[in-house]
Formats: sequence, structure tokens, C-alpha cells
Amino acid sequence: MSNEANSTPPKAARPKAAPPNAESSNTKSSNAEPSNPAQPGDELSGLGYEQAREELVATVQRLEAGGLSLEQSLALWERGEALAAHCQSKLDGARARLDAAVAARTEE
Repeated sequence: MSNEANSTPPKAARPKAAPPNAESSNTKSSNAEPSNPAQPGDELSGLGYEQAREELVATVQRLEAGGLSLEQSLALWERGEALAAHCQSKLDGARARLDAAVAARTEE
């Protein structure tokens, strides 16, 4: 995963809907439940940027692999959207801190 070192999540990391009849290229059972059964409404505030981004990447990979039921795909999509928003919020907060530090330094 060469994009993990980037400071912003790549647009490709945004969840894509799995085609309805997509075959899984994964060796895992296509009907397996998500390894992290967390739902989009779960609290994300405890997750740091790196943790959320790793989960987002894994979520996208599961969706792209296909072979999931519609309900599983929708649950993963919703979780992915929540994770993407959380990552963006963390990045926005970091940018605001940097901007404030630069502004304070130029006032000296």
C-alpha cells in the first residue's frame, strides 16, 4: 500500500459500491461477516487518523473484492463514508493547528 505514507487519503480510498454479481478474488468465504462489525454510527472520536485510515483502506479493499451481500456492502460503504469524514476532520484540525502556529510565529 504505497499511499499509506501520504498525508491525505487518496480519492481511490473512497468506498466504491461493489457490483451486484461481483466474484470475490479473495480466498476468504464470500459470505463472511466483516472482521470489524462496527457500524457507521459507532463512536469514531477514539480513533486516530492513522487507525481510521487503515480501517478505511481495508474497508475499500473488501468492497472492491466483491462477493458480499447487499446488506454487507451497504454497511461497509456507510462505515467507509464515516471513516473518510473522520479522516478529513483530523486533517482539517491538523491544518488549522499548523496555520495557527505559523500565524503566531509571524506575529513575533
